Amino acid sequence: MHRAHRTLATAGGLLLATALTWTGTATAAVPPVSSAAAAAADCRPLADAPAQAQAIVNAACSQIGVPYSWGGGSVHGPTYGQDYPGGGPGAHDSQVRGFDCSHLVQYAAWQGAGIALPEGTWNQARWSGATARFTRAQGTAPLQPGDLLLWGSDPANLGSVHHIAVYLGNGRMVEARESGTLVMVSDVRLDSQYAGALRIAGTQQPPAGTKRFMTWGTHVGLRPDPGTQKPPVARLPGPTAVDVLCQAHGETVTAEGYTNDAWSYLPKYKAWISNIYINDPAAWLPGVPTC
Repeated sequence: MHRAHRTLATAGGLLLATALTWTGTATAAVPPVSSAAAAAADCRPLADAPAQAQAIVNAACSQIGVPYSWGGGSVHGPTYGQDYPGGGPGAHDSQVRGFDCSHLVQYAAWQGAGIALPEGTWNQARWSGATARFTRAQGTAPLQPGDLLLWGSDPANLGSVHHIAVYLGNGRMVEARESGTLVMVSDVRLDSQYAGALRIAGTQQPPAGTKRFMTWGTHVGLRPDPGTQKPPVARLPGPTAVDVLCQAHGETVTAEGYTNDAWSYLPKYKAWISNIYINDPAAWLPGVPTC
């Protein structure tokens, strides 16, 4: 059984979290990129970096020219955002399909390297999975392409971070800056709000023979068999990156507005999850073998 446009589905899952999370600003207009083609040519790793870091940059750069949309974007790509309550250029962002700053970074990390970042700039800034951190005093000297740059109202407090971007190297970055602009390449702004950077490249990758997906929903039960007759062996508290070994047809389940008999085996948990809770447009996951 197949269903289209999974990312537009029920409000109980990842898209609800996306819709309720906003980042960035919607204030002073910045001239939009005049030529998407020229901007895309400038968007690339500008210094040596590991393959995983380069993949993060390439994923971010693939969205050059996409509009900024307040609250817009997901790990799958641009989405319609929310109207900025302060008015101005973002007053109609619910009609704009694009990214805000945190969702562009989240997209790049996931699509480029299978790294699942949390929602919201402040949560991304404090992410426990960072492999290195850099202070504002260090500037850009120790950074490599793919590192995440941070700005906050109080640079000493990562909970105040309101903007995030992907470093390209040589003092340049790619960002979804604010309403009324497009995803663009910019000079790094080492201003009074610069709060340092973190490195996400180097985190654990999917084990051989598996494929990584994001789940959605809260308290999702993982079962010992592809069905609901036995109690869960574990629960996922919220959206979680999971590595799928294979999938099989099992008990037909109806939940969250979907009916599906496909289940995926997660070797890390030695358990099964209904494909209803795998955040992918297809009910039968692409590229995953049958058990």
